[in-house]
Amino acid sequence: MNKKSSSTPIVNCQICNSDKLESILFVGYIPPVNSMEVFGTVPVENNAYPLEMVRCESCSLVQIGLDVAPEILFPPSYPYLSASTRILRENFANLCEETTDLLGLKSEDLVVDFGSNDGTLLSNFKNAGYRVLGVEPSQAGEIANANGIETLISFFGEQTAKKVKQSHGKAQLITAANVFAHISDVHQVLRGIVDLLDDGGVFVSENHYFLDLVDTLQYDTIYHEHLRYYSVTALKGLFEAHDMEVFRVSRIPTHGGSIRVYSCRKGEREVEMSVSEFLKEEEDFGLNDGSALKKFKKDVLQSKLDLMALLADIKKQGQSVYGIGAPSRASTLINYVGLDEGVMDCVLEISSSKKLDKYIPGTRIPVLDEAKLFSDQPEYALLLSWHISDELITNLRRKGYKGKFIVPLPTARILD
Repeated sequence: MNKKSSSTPIVNCQICNSDKLESILFVGYIPPVNSMEVFGTVPVENNAYPLEMVRCESCSLVQIGLDVAPEILFPPSYPYLSASTRILRENFANLCEETTDLLGLKSEDLVVDFGSNDGTLLSNFKNAGYRVLGVEPSQAGEIANANGIETLISFFGEQTAKKVKQSHGKAQLITAANVFAHISDVHQVLRGIVDLLDDGGVFVSENHYFLDLVDTLQYDTIYHEHLRYYSVTALKGLFEAHDMEVFRVSRIPTHGGSIRVYSCRKGEREVEMSVSEFLKEEEDFGLNDGSALKKFKKDVLQSKLDLMALLADIKKQGQSVYGIGAPSRASTLINYVGLDEGVMDCVLEISSSKKLDKYIPGTRIPVLDEAKLFSDQPEYALLLSWHISDELITNLRRKGYKGKFIVPLPTARILD
């Protein structure tokens, strides 16, 4: 019997099915960003998958060229917890307040969040008095249930939507925070959303914003979990294929630059000016015709070379570099640039992190308790969560770190 492949090449656009996909950037063969071996174990064979960003010439959707099985990317042991990040907690509180005011939610209304993780987003709606239900495939859903946020342990799709509708009724609000670009068959997800939404209901998605990714050279957000990189232009076409429309868009600060997109069934709500403003900005920037992406590729390579040169000078002087933070994006940066334990002694995480005492994927760089930063006082701390560098620097100085900081992107630089 043939063994089922763990990955599927993407040869047709995930939105419009066109086969006209052009390469933007090949990052290399990268292991899944959360496949972390336990510290001290003997190295064994480990899968690494090609990671290439491609653009559809027909609808302009930017996507990666390989669909890795969700069971590999999002196992039950998936280590990420929303509650651990302050900026996410604040953003979710803002989302609850904003949607409550905008939609005029009532206490009997149902709010469904898929990819709900540990229930941090839904806790805001529950505390405000609304009915809530999470849909989450990983063990984070068990944490949510234990905390009183009812959560269905499942991937979201048409069948799950039907089950939810039968057990809880239709939803007035469905949310998806940083997961709508992760699910393989986006059309069956949208069919489930349309089926589950009540009359006048709204779907709110939050995603990395592709324009900001290009503008700030965030190549480290390219990894296999992120199947698609949305612009408002691409989302507009996607929703229109399901008789839905985008009626409101705003920028939010999460993940180094994201957008919050409101959509509904066509004609149910007035389309705000923000939509046309985003569409024009993308056109002027060169996203729609792909012209901005040629410069992006060149700038990413130069950014890699600049970081390598900076670290080479430091290591020639016999000085130490410790990494700070082990977000998923760190794996792409480390593997693409070619860092190893000879360049970066270790990566440090807070004491409650589930990534402690493991290796960064594809390397033998150990993830250790951040207490080591203050006891060892290395000359340099490389901020792998560079998109929140101001917050990190403030916290680490307050805790007693005296060395210098390296911010790797968009251009490698040292901060005293």
